[in-house]
This record gives sequence, C-alpha cells and structure tokens, in this order.
Amino acid sequence: MNVKPPLPPFDARSAAQKVRMAEDGWNSRDPEQVSLAYSQDSIWRNRAEFINGRAEIQAFLTRKWSKELEYRLIKELWAFSDRRIAVRFAYEWRDDSGQWYRAYGNENWEFDDRGLMRRRIASINDLPIRDGDRKFHWPQGRRPDDHPGLSDLGL
Repeated sequence: MNVKPPLPPFDARSAAQKVRMAEDGWNSRDPEQVSLAYSQDSIWRNRAEFINGRAEIQAFLTRKWSKELEYRLIKELWAFSDRRIAVRFAYEWRDDSGQWYRAYGNENWEFDDRGLMRRRIASINDLPIRDGDRKFHWPQGRRPDDHPGLSDLGL
C-alpha cells in the first residue's frame, strides 16, 4: 500500500511540506516517480485536458516534459484545509525553437487518507518571455533551498 506523508488533516507546516515535495517531484521530470504521489484513480483537469488514473498521468507528464524543455517550477502554498491544499505556481520552459515561456497557474488538490492526491484541478496560462527575462536559473532538478520563492521574486 502506497503512503505519502504528510497525511491529512493538514496544518500550515505539513501543507507547506506537501507543496515543496510536489515541487521537488515535478522538477525531477520523472513521470513514473511523480505519478506515485497520485492515487490509482486520481482525477485531473489540467488546462482543458481531463486525465484519469496513473497511466494517463504518466503519459501526460511524458508528453509535457518532451515538449517543455529545461522545465523549472516553483510552487507556493496559498491556502489549506483538512484534506485540501490550494497552490499558486510558476514555471519556465523553452520549446524546441528556443522560445522561452513562463507559465502561471493555480492548483486545487484533494488528498485521500494515505496522503495520495486524488484530485488535481489546474488552471495555467503561458506567457512568452525573452531569455533575459528568465528568473529560474538553477541547474535542472530540485530548486536550491536558498533560491527565492514566487513572492520573493515578485511573481
């Protein structure tokens, strides 16, 4: 049985920890590992796409990270309740032509008793940016602890 602490009910500390763990996972760009944070029957809405279950999550993430090159993400806790967490985020990526984008969005998450996300609702907008406007410059992978967060960057 897959369990992903911290488990609900969340408090401010455990909700923030869950958000950072999600950010770290997504920055790994490993679809199989990332999918393990979601329940087998997890339901997503990502932009206008509807995704059901881990197999579809893995396929979606594989497609996403093959298109969104040099992907770097920052998530920030917005609000929480016993089983739910609201997050705002931004990520930067480039396409295969070299055009950079910053994606801005909000996510609403709901967790089961094992700490697996059973529902993810994401609204996201992409903004083309110049290379010189990028703000996320750490090496691929986990954002360093001393790197500014969204609020610190004015995002």
